[in-house]
Amino acid sequence: MKVVILAGGLGTRISEESYLKPKPMITIGDQPILWHIMKYYSGFGFHDFIICCGYKGHIIKEYFADYYLHRSDVTFDFSAENRMTVHSNVAEPWRVTLVDTGLDAQTGARIKRVQKYIGDEPFMLTYGDGVSDVDLNALLAQHRASGKTVTLTGIQPGGRFGVLDLDEAGTTVTGFREKAKEDGGWINGGFMVMEPEVFEYLSAEERCILERTPLETLAREGNLGIYKHPGFWQCMDTQRDRGLLENLWSSGKAPWKAWRDAT
Repeated sequence: MKVVILAGGLGTRISEESYLKPKPMITIGDQPILWHIMKYYSGFGFHDFIICCGYKGHIIKEYFADYYLHRSDVTFDFSAENRMTVHSNVAEPWRVTLVDTGLDAQTGARIKRVQKYIGDEPFMLTYGDGVSDVDLNALLAQHRASGKTVTLTGIQPGGRFGVLDLDEAGTTVTGFREKAKEDGGWINGGFMVMEPEVFEYLSAEERCILERTPLETLAREGNLGIYKHPGFWQCMDTQRDRGLLENLWSSGKAPWKAWRDAT
């Protein structure tokens, strides 16, 4: 199953660094948060990625173009054959498709613009600025059993986000509310599973915002499911957020580190 990652936004709230690089390329430890997200999915066996690039997308492309070389031991022999020898490397089992989805395109438009790379099959989708320890296998199993067009991961981070209205069973999203004080409400934390029918709700026009008309329409139709995740989730909107993630990583207590380091 392919994993689509939205990585094209400007990241204005963390502008101290995002004026130099796209937000998903801001680092935690010595690797971009985009890498952390991909490693997490890969730890569950999802290795095929489609990255929706936009603002300074060339930096993301250059990162992956040099990725193999940067993670290898190399000898450059200029004395005879001008030869490069790779001695050892840490290879990822990844297939990465990088797509320029436009500088100003909104989230729905970006997804629609990569439709040809996804094909007529279900796919996963998340944002390129948030990490979690959500159980992706359980998320996928619930989605498949539900018959919904989209299942999103619901989290409870605090009061600065808009909240989701749920049905009596607590398994279907029925609507959205604007930002409110913390009331125990669930919010959209990304880490979604989507059926190919979702493309019928999307437009390639720049102003198409996934979280507005497409998801609101699916909610009204009863086709938007929620997988409730009470565990760790953290986005990287500000330098304070980044500092929190950096501290978790450097302390060896990052909840999203679901993979084993190569030996």
